[in-house]
Amino acid sequence: MKNKRISALSVLLLWVFSAYAQQIDFRASAREVVAVGDQFRLIYSVNGQASGFRAPAIKDFNILAGPSQSTDYSFTYILQATEEGTFTIPPASVNVDGKSYQSNPVTIKVVKGNAPAQQNQGQQSPSQPGGDITAKDLFVKASVSNANPYQGEQVIVTYKIYTRVPVAEYSITRTPSTAGFWAQDLIKDMSKLNQYRETVEGLEYVVAEIKKEALFAQKSGKLVIEPLEMDVVAQIQRKASRRGFNDPFFDSFFNDSFFGSTYQNIKKTIRSNQLSINVKPLPQASRPTDFTGAVGNFSISGAVDRETLKANEAMTYKFTITGKGNIKLVEKPAITFPSDFEVYDPRITDNISTSATGVSGSRTFEYLIIPRNPGDFKINEARFSYFDLTSGSFKTLSTPGYSIKVGRGEGQDGTLVTGSTNKEDFKYIGSDVRFIKTSPLNFRPAGTYLLGNVFLPLWIAIPPFLLAAFLILWRNELRKRNNLALMRNRKATRVARKRLKAAEHFLKQQNRDAFYTEISSALWGYISDKFNIPRSALSMESVNEALQTKDIAEDLIKQFMDALNNCEFARFAPGDKSRAMDNLYRQAMDVISRTEQELK
Repeated sequence: MKNKRISALSVLLLWVFSAYAQQIDFRASAREVVAVGDQFRLIYSVNGQASGFRAPAIKDFNILAGPSQSTDYSFTYILQATEEGTFTIPPASVNVDGKSYQSNPVTIKVVKGNAPAQQNQGQQSPSQPGGDITAKDLFVKASVSNANPYQGEQVIVTYKIYTRVPVAEYSITRTPSTAGFWAQDLIKDMSKLNQYRETVEGLEYVVAEIKKEALFAQKSGKLVIEPLEMDVVAQIQRKASRRGFNDPFFDSFFNDSFFGSTYQNIKKTIRSNQLSINVKPLPQASRPTDFTGAVGNFSISGAVDRETLKANEAMTYKFTITGKGNIKLVEKPAITFPSDFEVYDPRITDNISTSATGVSGSRTFEYLIIPRNPGDFKINEARFSYFDLTSGSFKTLSTPGYSIKVGRGEGQDGTLVTGSTNKEDFKYIGSDVRFIKTSPLNFRPAGTYLLGNVFLPLWIAIPPFLLAAFLILWRNELRKRNNLALMRNRKATRVARKRLKAAEHFLKQQNRDAFYTEISSALWGYISDKFNIPRSALSMESVNEALQTKDIAEDLIKQFMDALNNCEFARFAPGDKSRAMDNLYRQAMDVISRTEQELK
């Protein structure tokens, strides 16, 4: 009895297959209306054992995937609409049992905006396995913590990816330009993204923060941040099924889990929304004269290592600014020291940290001071002005003054010998034993007097002339030292080369964060010092304008601007990171050297 049932079933199967083989149906199907940017499926299905599939010429759409052949003899493309209009995809052809068949042409209307969802022609809902990836399944969104900040105020821009489908991999192909801002990346470890679930318009998504940075506007007005662009490879589950039977028995048989499911990787390009930030200018009426652009919430402290010392001995004075805001852009304060003190350029030490809430930390200015004469002196209070975001007004902080007692040093007739041009190394000499003079003595013949010398008037005139020349030169030197802008200009190249040398050190260590920080400081700091532009006023526009006013060659200006842009983008660009760092280092060295030659 059992053998009879098996035989009957075999006969039935042979009859069904032979019946369908006699009526070959080769058909193309796709959505009739799509929107520009939408992704959809183009399916060619045949109810027979097909071979020799010849695809049509698809010119008006981007082919993202396909053709992928499944076990039910269907050929699937994933297409993306690129422009508005009505387009016709020509027929495809296929061979079944040695005979050629052509499909029907497909006409698709591409409209602007959102196209109506269609569930016909055998397509499933996008949220179901086997469906296309739509804007509701996968998108990226940009948000800003404050769209109406003050100039210099810290705002946090976050880019999140929302997905309802498995994501195999992603890569950022275009980083938004932050022209007009000073930027600081807040995500250091891209392998540990902050993930959580979020419900949007009734749909639950897996959300990951893929990029977060702190921005500080360098000018007021409306500033636009262009969309971020990224490529995502998502996995779509496709069930193995048999079309053409329309029979519950055969459908359940061939769709059984025994035949398994297939996953197809689909590449999709997504873009975030554009951000517009309206930056408010800082008030002008109550702005302190010593304000240099600090915006945030800060505190200060000062300290000296000792208050009693001897002449020609060294002491240190530290001035520390701590808080949250544009701490990296804070410049050294204007501190008045006694004229008997020789004060060296401060050593700047940053202790700055970044977190999801922004940039905070401290910046310390350490002065080396050498009193030259004994006496009682006073270091006046140091003042620091900033714009307080909590009260919306300017505030001025000050440290206490310090009384310094300087005693007479030993060997006061000694001399100070500098060990280098930057006055960092010095040593005191003057207590050596004076040796007995052993050279021959020249005696003057008796009767010879100084007043009778014919060169006496010349010898009398030379000292006043030398004294006058010395006073003129010394006065000019004092004027130059008091001209901070001139001093910054003269030291611009030396400071830039020092930072480039530090960048080279970090390049060899493959310390990417420290390398990009030093390169950025070298390029922006060189422009700030060379053209006397405050750090708070630096931007792509101000740099371009400053170079043009000095008649710098157009190609060199372009290379300098490219170097500034590459400094911001290179750390996020795909590819060989080491090679990118080496190229950026060479580019920075070249543009600074060539600019210096042009300015001479």
